[in-house]
Amino acid sequence: MTKIAVFSAGSWGTAFSVVLGDAGNEVKLWARRPEVVDAINTQRENTEYLPGIELPPGVSATTDPEQAASGADIVVLTVPSQTLRENLTAWAPLIPEQATLVSLMKGVELGSLKRMSEVIAEVTGAGPERIAVVSGPNLAKEIARREPAASVVACADEDVAKKLQAAFHTAAFRPYTSVDVLGCEIGGAYKNVVGLAVGMAVGLGFGDNTTASLITRGLAETARLAMAQGANPLTLMGLAGLGDLVATCSSPLSRNRTFGENLGKGMTTEEIYASTSQVAEGAKSCKSLLALARRTGVDAPIAEHVDAVVDGRMTATEMMSSFIARETKPELH
Repeated sequence: MTKIAVFSAGSWGTAFSVVLGDAGNEVKLWARRPEVVDAINTQRENTEYLPGIELPPGVSATTDPEQAASGADIVVLTVPSQTLRENLTAWAPLIPEQATLVSLMKGVELGSLKRMSEVIAEVTGAGPERIAVVSGPNLAKEIARREPAASVVACADEDVAKKLQAAFHTAAFRPYTSVDVLGCEIGGAYKNVVGLAVGMAVGLGFGDNTTASLITRGLAETARLAMAQGANPLTLMGLAGLGDLVATCSSPLSRNRTFGENLGKGMTTEEIYASTSQVAEGAKSCKSLLALARRTGVDAPIAEHVDAVVDGRMTATEMMSSFIARETKPELH
């Protein structure tokens, strides 16, 4: 039986623990708060983040990171992306030397502009054959309810990706393999920014023509940035690109779309943060992705405008007007 540690017990970490438990693994879920651990171990559900979802028998929880990591074959990281470096610096000495490190996070670090796999490599010293990412249309509540879904497990070492694929495959969750870690990570991070833009359009009362236009141009923007850094363009047409983008932009379960809707309705970023404990990764990563695009020499109007709205330098209405007023050009440029 494969031993897997999951850091931490938010919605996605808990939902993925359901997948791991259903696949027959022994799962130790780390949570910061004792009351969350107690609920998981005694009531068999995470009453804080996924109430009503019964956890598999192989899933248990602890507040002790050393206990969670002890003997783990696989360590799954699912903290908010901007907190990864600080948390992983504390956890790294506890992680077994041969454990495979799997990122479920979708963001780019502020300041360094590093993808999550790059932060993991820098903090732990792990080589690319020990680092993998999972990305795709994986809304936590639907995954936890065991609704059919697919995703991508990407690792530079294809054999490692295949081993992870086997460890994650259940009756409801179908993983595909890839060696394009970069493409999967850019797709996963950028779709959150596009989700914010689509949410703003919905909050303003616009319909399907507007949202479809934003999704399509958002995919083009994502692909430009990913390909400029060496990603396989087909990755952006797949589950970690288009698939994740459609789910994030279309579902009211999406934190980023919901955050965008609230911006479209006139709430400020500070008011939205104060109203929820859930993290919308795009609200942080829009700034780092914009900086990454500028450093790479890629035109990124959606990231630029979303960053301006999140910062309070532009309203959602002004954003939509600015998109239409931009200089016209051929679609494929």
